[in-house]
Amino acid sequence: MARPRRIVLVRHGESEGNVDDTVYEREPDHALRLTGAGRRQAEETGERLRELFGDESVSVYVSPYRRTHETLQAFRLPPGQLRVREEPRLREQDWGNWQDREDVRLQKVYRDAYGHFFYRFAQGESGADVYDRVGAFLESLHRSFEAPDHPPNVLLVTHGLTMRLFCMRWFHWSVAEFESLSNPGNAETRVLLLADDGRYRLDRPFERWCTPEPYGPTG
Repeated sequence: MARPRRIVLVRHGESEGNVDDTVYEREPDHALRLTGAGRRQAEETGERLRELFGDESVSVYVSPYRRTHETLQAFRLPPGQLRVREEPRLREQDWGNWQDREDVRLQKVYRDAYGHFFYRFAQGESGADVYDRVGAFLESLHRSFEAPDHPPNVLLVTHGLTMRLFCMRWFHWSVAEFESLSNPGNAETRVLLLADDGRYRLDRPFERWCTPEPYGPTG
């Protein structure tokens, strides 16, 4: 099994929806573009990624949303080094289709009270739903490592919640641990590094907004 030396998770750059939540009433979430600032954020991240990968090959999985594709393009990674696959299981949490701003505002209040992992948006998904599809993607990813010529790098261009849930699934974090963590900023990265003992370690933690309060012992 040719496990990659590093698995890089990247959140998309700032999108139209990050600066104006009324846009969801006019445009579907998957069609939102990067802002000028978001493109610059992605370009800066791309500089660091080109330095990190050097001349090594990279297996890329990108969410099917426009803003993630635009983020990947802004990285300007050498095409000859890349194997790019669109991966629907890495998409953003579904909040329903055409969104009513006031209704979404109220549902976010309910979600904050009920819990981000378990609360399901009307006609949309809960964090637990996203966790399940991320888990299914991980099974596929692990099977890809069986190829003897698998690239030494994996790059996932995705969304903030999906990044947290990917790490929750990978590192077997509890729901309480997940709930205590904040999303990364736009175009921020987290890197899973393969250590000498054969285990992956996160290069830096997610920021906490509260102390985890599990119902019982975990780990």
